[in-house]
Amino acid sequence: MFLYGKLLINLIFGIYLIFSLSCYASSVNWRMQSVWGSQVAINGEAAVYFSNKVREISNDDVQLRFHEPNALVPSLQLWDAVKNGQVDAGYTTPGYHAGKIPAVSFFTAVPFGPNASEYLGWMEYGGGQQLKDRIYGDYGLISLNCLLTAPETAGWFRRKFNSVDELRGIDMRFFGLGAMVMWKLGVNTKLLAGGDIYPALEKGVIDATEFSMPTHDLSYGFYQIAKYNYFPGWHQQTSINELLLNKRKWNRLSNYHQSIISTACRDTMLWSKVRADAKQVPAMRELKKKGVTFVRWSDEELAKFKRAWNEILKEKSAQDSLFREIATSMKAFRKDYSIWQKYGYLH
Repeated sequence: MFLYGKLLINLIFGIYLIFSLSCYASSVNWRMQSVWGSQVAINGEAAVYFSNKVREISNDDVQLRFHEPNALVPSLQLWDAVKNGQVDAGYTTPGYHAGKIPAVSFFTAVPFGPNASEYLGWMEYGGGQQLKDRIYGDYGLISLNCLLTAPETAGWFRRKFNSVDELRGIDMRFFGLGAMVMWKLGVNTKLLAGGDIYPALEKGVIDATEFSMPTHDLSYGFYQIAKYNYFPGWHQQTSINELLLNKRKWNRLSNYHQSIISTACRDTMLWSKVRADAKQVPAMRELKKKGVTFVRWSDEELAKFKRAWNEILKEKSAQDSLFREIATSMKAFRKDYSIWQKYGYLH
């Protein structure tokens, strides 16, 4: 009996050991680099929030460990780093990949584009996500919508401009599809990651910049150099950002682990959108104390931006079939949505 008891104990221990090892082997422990630092309001905070939420939901079984910008690779090189498996995940934005595929900027923000709910409506019910999945999939990548933010400002300038025409010839950091509009209007645009903007502004490499919302811009200290902050953010009325993943690694995850990550992304989108809208007024008050003057472009000047955007749409659609395909898809959805918008919403 003693021998049988000992064998039984050894058998139970063996089963427990196998079970423990299999659980350990199935856990996910990935490195995730963000393009926004942990101290940056909203976007950086959201990256940390997301990382913590994944751990919380999975009871530490899934971990996407947050890494600061440039800690593993330069921020604007995350596309290749994730594709090649050098980095497991990137908390980033499609607009930072515009140098490779200009059309993917449609998946972040569109000049004079939709609000948050309409944007997500196009992504999930109007074919936007299918297009995104196909494009990213061709490069061995997966993109999950994982951050949703409020409108941005139209830029930071050292001096006051009364007309869009006066911007011609300046060097300005600008992002995404909006950069094409600024270029059309004679502005020399450069794409810089968030952490690279202040040094470029300080050294005179750029004359002006746009980046994000007052909360973010306060974090980066642009007010120390440029005292005129322009509104509204015609180029980014809302922004959808992403969790960038290696498709092969993603497909190897269980449905359970994929669901944990996807659920954490959806939770982070709600958290970031609400927080973004709620936190702008305190940031604006703080910026005003620091001597910032807020300026709103007139309707006449905004119309110049819009005309330039419509010209870009025609030109780029004629040159780039992918640009045309995405633009056509969004336009069709927005045309249908306008019926609901007209009758369902106050104007």
